[in-house]
Amino acid sequence: MRRYVLRVLSLVAALGLWQALTSLNVDLWLRFSQFPTVTDVARAFASRVSGPDYWTDLTNSLTRILTGFLLAAVLGVATGVLVARSRLAEDLLGPVLEVVRPIPAIALVPVAILLFPSNEQGIVFITCTAAFFPVLVSTRHAVRALTPVWEEAVRTMGGGRWRILGSVVLPGALPGVFGGLSVGIGVSWICVISAEMISGQYGVGYRTWQDYTVVDYPGVFVGMVTIGVLGWLTSTAVELLGRRLTRWLPRTAYVPGARPPRPNRPHRSVKPAPAAPAAAPGRARSEEARDEHLV
Repeated sequence: MRRYVLRVLSLVAALGLWQALTSLNVDLWLRFSQFPTVTDVARAFASRVSGPDYWTDLTNSLTRILTGFLLAAVLGVATGVLVARSRLAEDLLGPVLEVVRPIPAIALVPVAILLFPSNEQGIVFITCTAAFFPVLVSTRHAVRALTPVWEEAVRTMGGGRWRILGSVVLPGALPGVFGGLSVGIGVSWICVISAEMISGQYGVGYRTWQDYTVVDYPGVFVGMVTIGVLGWLTSTAVELLGRRLTRWLPRTAYVPGARPPRPNRPHRSVKPAPAAPAAAPGRARSEEARDEHLV
């Protein structure tokens, strides 16, 4: 409970600092006088929520995000496992993927406009591309980091490739896969908002850009807050799903102020058994002479 209280207090402190700097028109080096106050944003948010356009934009953005992210999750995991497990796939797909991976997804907007007949499909393509590469890279590294002892154990018990894939590769790579999914959902929000600003007709990003063009700064901040809250909720959902599917992993919990456990008492030392007496030198020489005679 103390941790949740601290988190709430941190948000309240940030909002209070924002309200103080903007209401007092502080202009030192950063020009806070140009910013809307927290109360202005709250009033704009209340007026937006009461209208139908806000919920339409919210539904469109969530539909694009979920569609592109699910496609990226399936394709990224499958491609990552394939590249990590097959040298032929790595030689064929690796160079192409490494060349395309550094290209920002937002730079693919002209390509999406040329390829797809509708803007909706192009935005989903950009969202999918943005989340695909983090999932791919995390899955590839997670599969390659698996210890070969598990695979050898399955082979010893008569398991084939599909058994190894279902019992060793996918469960063992789940922590790395969900790490890539957590990164991918955040990148998807960044790119879908940018794509909506350029080629969308509805959505949170489109509405934010429209507010900026008409100099409605409280509306711009409403869009920014909405994007932040939606990104936080979807990322938290992915992390909770990952924890639920990897409950078999050992967990380390840090409890502030807790006393460290006492070390176990050492067991009583057992006296070593007395060593056997060494053989006499004459007896040892006689045994060596007998062995040489036998040889």
